[in-house]
Amino acid sequence: MPYVIGNETFEKLGTLGTLWNLLVYLTTVYHIKSVNAATILNFFSGTSNLATILGAFISDTYLGRYTTLAAATIASFIGMVLLTLTAALHSLHPPACTSEGQCEGPTPSQLAALMVSFFFLVVGAGGIRPCNLAFGADQFNPRTADGRRGIASFFNWYYFTFTIAMMLSATVIIYLQSDVNWALGLAVPAVLMGLSCVLFFMGTRLYVCVRPEGSPFTSFAQVLIAATRKRRLRRSHNTFEFFDPPHQSKLVSKLAYTDQFTCLDKAAMRTTKDVLCSDEKTSANPWRLCTVQQVEEVKCLARIIPVWLSGIVYFVVITQLGTYVVFQAAQTDRRIIKSASFQIPQGSFIVFQMLALTVWIPVYDRVMVPTLFRFTKREGGITLLQRIGIGLVLSVVTMLVSAAVEHRRRRTAMMSCFWLVPQQLLAGLSEAFTAIGLIEFYYRQFPENMRSVAGAFFFLGLGLASFASGLMVIAVHRATSRRDGRPDWLAQDLDEGRVDLFYLVTAAIAAVNLIYFVACSWWYRFKKSDGDVNAGNDVELDESSKIAVNPAPV
Repeated sequence: MPYVIGNETFEKLGTLGTLWNLLVYLTTVYHIKSVNAATILNFFSGTSNLATILGAFISDTYLGRYTTLAAATIASFIGMVLLTLTAALHSLHPPACTSEGQCEGPTPSQLAALMVSFFFLVVGAGGIRPCNLAFGADQFNPRTADGRRGIASFFNWYYFTFTIAMMLSATVIIYLQSDVNWALGLAVPAVLMGLSCVLFFMGTRLYVCVRPEGSPFTSFAQVLIAATRKRRLRRSHNTFEFFDPPHQSKLVSKLAYTDQFTCLDKAAMRTTKDVLCSDEKTSANPWRLCTVQQVEEVKCLARIIPVWLSGIVYFVVITQLGTYVVFQAAQTDRRIIKSASFQIPQGSFIVFQMLALTVWIPVYDRVMVPTLFRFTKREGGITLLQRIGIGLVLSVVTMLVSAAVEHRRRRTAMMSCFWLVPQQLLAGLSEAFTAIGLIEFYYRQFPENMRSVAGAFFFLGLGLASFASGLMVIAVHRATSRRDGRPDWLAQDLDEGRVDLFYLVTAAIAAVNLIYFVACSWWYRFKKSDGDVNAGNDVELDESSKIAVNPAPV
């Protein structure tokens, strides 16, 4: 664990601070117009998130998580070194602006050097983001009670160190880049990324490395096509109609039958036209006849998608707060002491959100979980869906508090910036429940051969939430624009706009999302192996769900 967590911490220290400040770098050093710089960064960010799907596919299908992480870590280090050179070498960036304010843009070769560094950073992000978390969880045995508790604790501490890295990046590294020197400010993250590489390879002999077992997406496609071909078949009550050969995989556990999405069961229904190989264990045409195991793996993904959609809406809500709290802070009194001249930077208020998350995670892991376990007798104290639901409730409360604070700010001449702290603390607590809960939920509920895809699912949701947040801002801006020329809700000057009403709309969206999530929790059935069914164990359900699962024998 020290090597895995250390690698993750230094990797985030090396990349996050740089990525957050790239807009300033592009506009001040490369003299790129703000609109073009924002377009470049949006494309870079979106590509990095989408690359996680490709990285997860390559990892789960061909290379395995260790090899993918090794290659991605080296790629990130190369990208950071190249980015540092663009600031350190005068030939790789435009000259400084003249005293008359005339600025020269980058040459094609200078822009090409910058894009090459971005390319390596995208490759690194595509491999590290989906695999690092799953690789750390691979070090525990999920078939033992100690292993399952270790996995739950690992997810908490993983996010804890991740948040510490974000706090340092948002303060120390950004300060070095903006106020000291860009070459030094980029060299420090590059060195930290190099330490990340060293720590990762130091633990090579200790790692548990899970070998890939082929493409799970091919299996999913086979089930969908086979079910479509047999869509007109009627399901009989004969328990021997399903093709269910002995399970041979050592990586993927044998899943118990579930009676949800029964239309997919037709892919495993054996007819007179379906032929088996000579061993009687393999279908001669897997695009027409699939195993029950394949069908249940597709059902796992189908059950996860509604919860994943709820997670996207949650991140849209949190993203809106993170965006506009910066503008709110700009129009408050940011002095710590009224007699002092120093002001808290308006972009630093996200630190309060990270601080709440950082303080709460150890308390939750070491105090709350053991206490709740005494009453519930559940590993983790509460179910994952309950944990996610608590965070969704807090997201509604967060936006209501934010609306109240903004309403007060508009009526106060110069409100103290510390009125913004409670909403940031609530947002941090909400993230501690929902974000970490979603990560662990994806890991546990995806089939074992798709755990890298599970990590990519989280980042894909973040990426889609970012795009959706932008569309929401555009929609509100156009819907509240007035023909008489008066400002809309999201005016440049917040005193002329109505951000408090925008927060109330966001709170309403969060409330609807909470209701939707509760409905999903009632319907959802946790993944269960065939061994658990034979042992007579209960399915782990969200406490709010009263559905009993009695799988029919196959």
